[in-house]
Amino acid sequence: MSVRELVILGTASQVPTRHRNHNGYLLRWDGEGILFDPGEGTQRQMLRAGVAAHDLNRICVTHFHGDHSLGLAGVIQRINLDRVPHPITAHYPKSGQRFFDRLRYATAYRETVGITESPVSEDGVMATTPTYTLETHKLSHPVESYGYRLTEPDGRRMLPDRLAAHGIKGPDVGRIQREGTVDGVSLDDVSEVRRGQRFAFIMDTRLCEGVEKLAEGCDLLAIESTFLDEDEQLAVDHGHLTAGQAARVAQGAGVRHLVLTHFSQRYSEPEEFERQARAAGFEGELTVAHDLLRVPVPKRR
Repeated sequence: MSVRELVILGTASQVPTRHRNHNGYLLRWDGEGILFDPGEGTQRQMLRAGVAAHDLNRICVTHFHGDHSLGLAGVIQRINLDRVPHPITAHYPKSGQRFFDRLRYATAYRETVGITESPVSEDGVMATTPTYTLETHKLSHPVESYGYRLTEPDGRRMLPDRLAAHGIKGPDVGRIQREGTVDGVSLDDVSEVRRGQRFAFIMDTRLCEGVEKLAEGCDLLAIESTFLDEDEQLAVDHGHLTAGQAARVAQGAGVRHLVLTHFSQRYSEPEEFERQARAAGFEGELTVAHDLLRVPVPKRR
């Protein structure tokens, strides 16, 4: 059975708290695992969440601030210690290559697994697989930062009433899917487009065009909301979003399920993030993230 969910390993920005680990997010997408922004302590959070190194296929780093990348060293060494048998690909801003190199080889260890380095230098598609396309868009932060978007290819949904009306049944159902027509009946006559699911991951950024492109039409959006709205000037100064800004982006983009995360240590009441997001007009499903939470990708429309 395929699983599509976001496992939240950590939700703190800059400074961890007693209740919030530094960032870390694992997207389970069918049989593949994509680890986003492994901050310090990610390896231990993986253990607590029941996530193994063998579950990882890709690592995606938005930028090289420590709360988003210091866990790379431990995760990479664990991948090698456990001798993960399949390829691992790492995506990260090309401008931070020196940081990736330092983290990958931070200490002595036996390298047993080849990690393919696939740095990001501009907006565009980073990978295409049978079940998704992974693309990036540049964000607005004091250091170069990119968000990630995963899009499933559109499929077809067979319509039983139309199949029956055209007398298509049994082996002919499979045949019309393969060949496109059966006895003058086309696939369009008996089916409709099934829109592929979409997920986006947006971390440290001000409002910008990249945020809007990444969020557009997402079924599940994980986005930073470092500050509450009364601290909007701090958000602008330091390259971050507020809860209200993130919510307005999500509402305008037609997001179905919004996950707010990456909270400043100055706040102790997570309910206020939800209140401000609702006040900003977001009407979809809303989650204020906490460590070790699992958030399923919404079912197809």
